[in-house]
Amino acid sequence: MLRSSRSVVGALTAVAALLLAGCGGSDDEATAASPSTPEASASAPAQQFPITIEHALGTTTIESQPERVATVNWANQEVPLALGVVPVGMAAANFGDDDNDGLLPWVKEKLDELGGQTPVLFDETDGIDFEAVADTQPDVILAAYSGLTQEDYDTLSEIAPTVAYPEVAWGTDWKDMIRLNSQGMGKPAEGEQLISTLEQEITDTAATMPQIAGKKTMFLTHVDPTDLSEVSFYTTHDTRAKFFTDLGLGTPKSIEEASSSNDQFSGTISAEKVDQFDDVDIIVTYGDEKLVKTLQADPLLSKMPAVANDAIVLLPSTPLGTAANPTPLAISYVLQDYVKMLAEAADKSA
Repeated sequence: MLRSSRSVVGALTAVAALLLAGCGGSDDEATAASPSTPEASASAPAQQFPITIEHALGTTTIESQPERVATVNWANQEVPLALGVVPVGMAAANFGDDDNDGLLPWVKEKLDELGGQTPVLFDETDGIDFEAVADTQPDVILAAYSGLTQEDYDTLSEIAPTVAYPEVAWGTDWKDMIRLNSQGMGKPAEGEQLISTLEQEITDTAATMPQIAGKKTMFLTHVDPTDLSEVSFYTTHDTRAKFFTDLGLGTPKSIEEASSSNDQFSGTISAEKVDQFDDVDIIVTYGDEKLVKTLQADPLLSKMPAVANDAIVLLPSTPLGTAANPTPLAISYVLQDYVKMLAEAADKSA
């Protein structure tokens, strides 16, 4: 059972209080928090428009304060929600949604807190539904964490100014996701405050489990137990591996070297070369105990110290399974459980 951390709620409420309901959808679609005092609304400087944001797919100019915010791809909706703004449309959850309502629990919780109706949910099973996005009539489209192609971006930009990822597809860490998306909303100061609040919560939570500090950790991608001839892993360019650093974990030299030759978020090596991962203390992956037994029975993969020591964090296909890929609202919701799982693995490592 998840134990939701709520230490950040007070700070986020203060941030949300800076925002007016007009930054979300129309009155009959969504509502958002409004300032409780003049001092609160005056604490963040007003953004001057037009603003220009450069990213990997082009340059986006936003002429005036967006009033209707739409988001596409995984988790971008969590930035406006964390800042008290209900999007007019957003991608439906396609992983970890254990009740099949298209909303992860922390998103639903925030919508309930803000008193907003559920936005239009875009079905991205087969890619972006451009017609559905256009129907929400957005003033801006946020996609700082995404895998947009140039064609996707060009099409979205015909609908509204679109904020894409800064460098690499699916490589934007949670801080830059907040930074770019909040800029796209005309709320950069509020975005920086949110980053600062979450950084402190991460630091404080990791400090409660000092045994994880410096432990060299790698993330295996989804393992096919029927074919263990190759080992696939997330590189240092991926947000999951980047989060290890936020938590004070160490990066194995083997992963650093394997990540240095390109900017891809994942890599693969032959199982015959698995001895290069002898410097890995902890493995994080998706699966169950059956997978662990399969790895330990394999003549090659069983030689990995983390496998031999059973120092493996198994993430389920539930909301907790998204823990390793940090997003603005999910961090507070799953952080304590994730750190505890890492600590249990650290206790088993050599």
